[in-house]
Amino acid sequence: QVHLVESGGGLVQAGGSLRLSCVASGRTFTNYPMNWFRQAPGKEREFVAGISWSGSRTYYADSVKGRFTISRDNAKNTVYLQMNSLKPDDTAVYYCAAGQIAGPTSSYNYWGQGTQVTVSS
Repeated sequence: QVHLVESGGGLVQAGGSLRLSCVASGRTFTNYPMNWFRQAPGKEREFVAGISWSGSRTYYADSVKGRFTISRDNAKNTVYLQMNSLKPDDTAVYYCAAGQIAGPTSSYNYWGQGTQVTVSS
């Protein structure tokens, strides 16, 4: 059992930065790869970034590569998403999920409640 809670979203102007956090509870945290997904109004939930359980390997969607950085601190049971050079197209609810890197959204058993990121022009 893994419980996930996201935080750090907010309103920011284009070109600005935000840092999202996802705190996990449960004793299986270090056994799971972790992912960030996002969902904009009227769109499907899409993969943003993923990280192996050890933090040694990271993966990014092409749309965020070079702008976003995923990291984790297993001692704090936390995964982060540093978001730089934000664009209005990044506006979405951001979710963390535990499991296979970039898997189908329906395959994940553990999701957070999401945090809203709004980027103004």
